[in-house]
Amino acid sequence: MQTEKEDDEDASPEEYVALSNFTGSGNDQLTFSRGDRLLVHAKPSSEWWWWAELDGVTGYAPADYLRQDAAEEEEDTSLEDPWQDEEYFGSYGTLRLHLEMLSDKSRTEAYRQVILSNSGSLQNKVVMDLGCGTGIISLFCAQLAQPSVVYAVEASSMAEHTRQLVKQNSCEDVVTVLQRRAEEIELPEQVDVLVSEWMGNCLLFEFMVESVLLARDRWLREGGVMWPSSAALTLVPCQADSYYAEKMAFWERPYGLDFTPLQPLAQQEFFTKPKFSHLIEPGDCLAAPCDVICLDMYTLQIKDLEEIKGQFHFYVERSAVFHGFTAWFTVHFESLETGGAAVELNTGPNSEPTHWKQTLFMLDRPVSVYAGDSISGTIVLRRNPVWRRHMNVTLHWKVYCSTEDTDKCQVGTKTFPMWR
Repeated sequence: MQTEKEDDEDASPEEYVALSNFTGSGNDQLTFSRGDRLLVHAKPSSEWWWWAELDGVTGYAPADYLRQDAAEEEEDTSLEDPWQDEEYFGSYGTLRLHLEMLSDKSRTEAYRQVILSNSGSLQNKVVMDLGCGTGIISLFCAQLAQPSVVYAVEASSMAEHTRQLVKQNSCEDVVTVLQRRAEEIELPEQVDVLVSEWMGNCLLFEFMVESVLLARDRWLREGGVMWPSSAALTLVPCQADSYYAEKMAFWERPYGLDFTPLQPLAQQEFFTKPKFSHLIEPGDCLAAPCDVICLDMYTLQIKDLEEIKGQFHFYVERSAVFHGFTAWFTVHFESLETGGAAVELNTGPNSEPTHWKQTLFMLDRPVSVYAGDSISGTIVLRRNPVWRRHMNVTLHWKVYCSTEDTDKCQVGTKTFPMWR
């Protein structure tokens, strides 16, 4: 991470305690261990990174890894919910998010197609629809197939309305709505199929997937089916000319005046965090995309979610300005029918747009690249040690120039906090 530190000569340093280990990914990031005491000298306008000191070494430290006092930390931990369930489930108790999801035809039709193409095999099966929301998938099951029962599980207050929708659509003999968290549900039987729409931005954001894995381990019978059955996170180096012009180049000569002293602040404010709901044009991809992380929903374990790593190697296809990386995900639903094809939901730029769109990670400074250059490196999704629905994404890359000295390369590292 490369940001400009804001000096605050009038403020005295404050002592903070590290809640967890953190390994800095750049020359200007501190590395520290749980229990270390850091002196925080400045809290820039970005709420994510603070300028701190440890053993005489200064650098940036992620604010969410620090608490002002160990005793306060223990008190706060007992009072605050690290899952932020009140806020999280509260947001799903209103229609705003459900309207967005139901209006996403690519998403909703994919689940409908899964049920329809497997209707014969779902006959007399026991199905759990985890995080059912308004119950759309459960209603698809009841109307398009003939399962013996569908347990529609929803923790938010939307469950009350879901019961009305089930009755309104004459599905109450098949669909049973349970207003419970995944950790709290009790069923009279194991399920044959566990279906859920758990994916978030950059695939894992908000970590609903943990609830799915808990339900899988407790309620899915041996040989049962997971929908989605697998998932992949895809990455591509890209140009982002319009976004860069809007947020950074704008400050060069607005109204004929030199505002370039504001560019470091703009970089810190607009490029420190990922840009959600980004729509990349296929022509903005500088290389062929590649899957950097692949998840098998039958073997994935909760402990695996703490840190997931992937590698990439791209060959630049044309000369352009390399502004950053764009990520999206794909999930697959295996067929229960003999010889049946899997159903795919792809949120990338070559598919119909979804409400997830894509996620853009901007470099601090753009890099000129040329056809034949290569970009290789790693991506790490590291779960927040305190707030369990959040994560950091760290990208490390090297750009190798094909037209000059092959030993010459540009290296970069940047960590992006993903908070709701």
